[in-house]
Amino acid sequence: MKIQLRIVLGIFLIIVVGCAPFAPSTEVARDYRISPLEKEIVREINLARTNPRKYASFLEERKKYYDGKLFYRSDETILRTKEGVSAVNESIRFLRNANQLPPLSISRGMSLGAKDHVRDIGPRGATRHKGSDGSKPSDRINRYGIWQGEMGENIFYGGNEARDIVMGLIIDDGVSSRGHRKNIFNPYFRVVGVGCGYHHKYRTLCVITFANGYIEP
Repeated sequence: MKIQLRIVLGIFLIIVVGCAPFAPSTEVARDYRISPLEKEIVREINLARTNPRKYASFLEERKKYYDGKLFYRSDETILRTKEGVSAVNESIRFLRNANQLPPLSISRGMSLGAKDHVRDIGPRGATRHKGSDGSKPSDRINRYGIWQGEMGENIFYGGNEARDIVMGLIIDDGVSSRGHRKNIFNPYFRVVGVGCGYHHKYRTLCVITFANGYIEP
């Protein structure tokens, strides 16, 4: 089988100097439990995949919270976007023309790999896919199993509501490739892992990994 690696890179870059390499925690692996937010993110992704036209209606509702390129979030945070409501309109058109896709199954091992990255970059305030130990997304999920076929990783900074997080990734404001959206609607992906936690700069972050298949230990 030909193995392909597909990673969506973030739009921010912070260089961290003098950080000790991160090591995965066996305690976290033993005590892993999916959090309510992580569970809701998977539910929202699956709702978007299985009923994209319904999800388009959520984005229609979101448009009224824009004022030019300013977006007023439900937590009273004001975000300055790069594209404004035009990116929302483009994502709505995409959803209305998208095919229905099967839901993703959540993977414990992939979620543990995502959690490792949260625990690594979150306290440092970093915004990157590469771990402080040099690890790539594929390396992290392979700590706990074996991914198959193709994989991808999305990272969202600053959200604490599952629908806001998933809508933000679907809109993909400022990302010309719409790579985060492509990961969510990749028809070949079948499994997903999610890890959310503290971020020093943006308060929260969520790492979401996708793959065609995954062999749990």
